[in-house]
Amino acid sequence: MDRDPNPTWTRWGEIPSVVFHRPYLMRTLATAATVGTVLFVINQLDVVVMGRADWRVWLKGLVTYFVPFCVSNWGILVASKRKRN
Repeated sequence: MDRDPNPTWTRWGEIPSVVFHRPYLMRTLATAATVGTVLFVINQLDVVVMGRADWRVWLKGLVTYFVPFCVSNWGILVASKRKRN
């Protein structure tokens, strides 16, 4: 019996099984780390290096990593959605 090891989804409740599928999660975390770091360096590193980083800069830094994580997951969800019968 051929079974695709990669999860797919049609209902909202099935999305966590796709997002937390280990190979997908490792890929989205790696993407978030890479893209997030590049964006952080471009947008916030000068403020941090000058010692002027307050809580807002660190909050922006967290969001800087969260956005590529979400975008990567969105791509996986679009690619893994099954058509309804």
